[in-house]
Order: sequence, then C-alpha cells, then structure tokens
Amino acid sequence: MKTALLLIADGTEEMEAVIIADILVRGNMKLTIASVTGRQVTCSRGVRLVADVDFNEIKHQSFDAVILPGGLPGAQHLSDDKGLIAFLREHIRQDRFLGAICAAPALVLAKHGLLEGKQATCYPGFEDAIDNFIDQPVVSDGNILTSKGPGTAIPFALAILDRILGQAVSKEISEQLIYS
Repeated sequence: MKTALLLIADGTEEMEAVIIADILVRGNMKLTIASVTGRQVTCSRGVRLVADVDFNEIKHQSFDAVILPGGLPGAQHLSDDKGLIAFLREHIRQDRFLGAICAAPALVLAKHGLLEGKQATCYPGFEDAIDNFIDQPVVSDGNILTSKGPGTAIPFALAILDRILGQAVSKEISEQLIYS
C-alpha cells in the first residue's frame, strides 16, 4: 500500500486539507495527517481538525507522497518549521513525490529553494515568488505537483492519485465523485 503524508498547521485551508485527505483515502492510500502546531488545528476559516500525529513523531519516516495544503497562516507555519524543511529537502533528494497547493508552493517550496528549475503554480498574488510560474490550475514538473487553491483541490488530489497509483485509480475515484 502506498503511503502519503498530509501536513497541516493552524491556519491551513480546510477545504484543501479535507478534500485531499478524502480523495487519497478513497484511492486506498495509507494516509497520515501530521501537524507542526499541535494535534488540534484551527484552520483558516475556523474549522477544527485533529491530526493523527505531531510531525516530530514521524519526521524520520519516509512516505511515497508528501502533500502541503495552503491557507494562511498555515503555509507560513509549515515554512517556519526548520525540521519540516529539512524533511522536505531529504524527501526531494530521494526523488519522492511532493505536492503543494495554494500559498504552499510559494511560501514553503520556492522560499526554501525547493522549486529550483521546476515549473509551478500557486494562489494568485504569490506568483512573483516562483521563478518558473505557470498560470494553470495544476502543474506537474518531475516529482513536484502544484496547484492554485481551494477550487482546484479535487483535480490536484486526483492528479496525485494518477501519479502515485495510476490513471485507472484516478479515473475510478473521479467517477465515484461524479467529477468530470
């Protein structure tokens, strides 16, 4: 079974976190939700989520996919966690899959040099942080997948399934969701 790590923090965009988590679980991925700001997280619109674990409890594990939702100040909290940035550097060094949506491509990946030479997209207004910005809802470049925001969370999550589990699984889940 393929594994995925979804990282959250106070201020995470709840739609992105929940939609991505739901779709990955529907695809039969073993999902771990970890937080860098405590197990209970208050998201950007006040919705509360409970992480499976604190990030520090799993930072020495490896995952097939690591996903960073956006939202403010959630993406900034992810960016400020030095242990998480070291973890992401190692994950990329091992050429493993990394997905980021909304503000996370700019505030986490680009800010820490993790998009070097990669095309990416992000939430409108953060484009200047990304050297090779592409104005598309979802952008794939090598082992990195990025997306614009809450409204693109479904195609982003389906693209993760496509990359990790294959097109047949992505198509099946898309049909179950009545998403076309």
